[in-house]
Amino acid sequence: MKINGFGVEEWLNVWEKSAVYDIAQSTISSMTLQEILDLEADKGQGFMSALMQEKFNYGWIEGSPEFKKEVAKLYTDVPAENILATNGATGANHLVLYSLIEPGDHVIAEYPSYQQLYDIPRSLGAEVDFWQIYERENWYPRLEELRQMMRPNTKMICLNNANNPTGTTLNRAFLQEVVDLAKTVGAYVLVDEVYLPLDDSEDYVPIADLYEKGISTNSLSKTYSVPGVRLGWVATQDEKLTDVFRKYRDYTMICCGVFDDALGTLVLKHRDKVLARNKAIVNKNLEILREWVENEPLVSMIYPKSVSTSFVKFEELDPEKTEEFCIE
Repeated sequence: MKINGFGVEEWLNVWEKSAVYDIAQSTISSMTLQEILDLEADKGQGFMSALMQEKFNYGWIEGSPEFKKEVAKLYTDVPAENILATNGATGANHLVLYSLIEPGDHVIAEYPSYQQLYDIPRSLGAEVDFWQIYERENWYPRLEELRQMMRPNTKMICLNNANNPTGTTLNRAFLQEVVDLAKTVGAYVLVDEVYLPLDDSEDYVPIADLYEKGISTNSLSKTYSVPGVRLGWVATQDEKLTDVFRKYRDYTMICCGVFDDALGTLVLKHRDKVLARNKAIVNKNLEILREWVENEPLVSMIYPKSVSTSFVKFEELDPEKTEEFCIE
């Protein structure tokens, strides 16, 4: 098996800690441990007291019942027993693709999007077609193009929602049409939902709530501001599909760690406070960005709605000099 280098991670590994101004990150102002503990009425005293007595063994292999219960609250049709804890959303995506994709399969991947969603299937021997997004259509892909790409052996459609890097959120009606097309060949729909919108919009729906073969992956890294807690999850309605993930998961990880599980559960219990904090940060920073863009004649963008990533267009930037520009 051969795979391309993971471009964004290679870039961050070189520059993340030495950059004076880091505008590549899309996590919303990562919280300190003290900020997390302050979410509790007793400033985390009870939490820390209980944690000090906890044995640091393997813990709950699939994630603690408390963690799974909190994650299940994010969905309407996914029971807690169908939640599997992973090493972040990258671990969740890898688990799904590793479990389901085989040589000869056909995969359709939204593009551009998170590199995992097309290069892992390709490395597993699948044929991957890119489903292009378009700036003039607010970074949406075209359903007619998806319809033309579908084949009898299409195994999976891979999406980001919201999209990385543009920040565009695909609405419920659009996703329903994707699902309807997937059903014609029995394809899975995998959606990396790590950029969960900060607004509780009726127009947004997790794919796991929309389709019995829909697979949602997510983590605490972006919307919830704790990427240092390496905790993500896979969610699906289908118990048999969850069992498939369980089998493959045993080969890639034992557990997520006692501390990560406990801290992640605490953050999810106080999700309303965390989301309110982060919405204020994103809205303030978006106004700063908007003011700058509107005063720069050679810069433009389609503004995201309640997510922490966006795609800024520089009209006269030579593509061959993009890396040099970013470093400077």
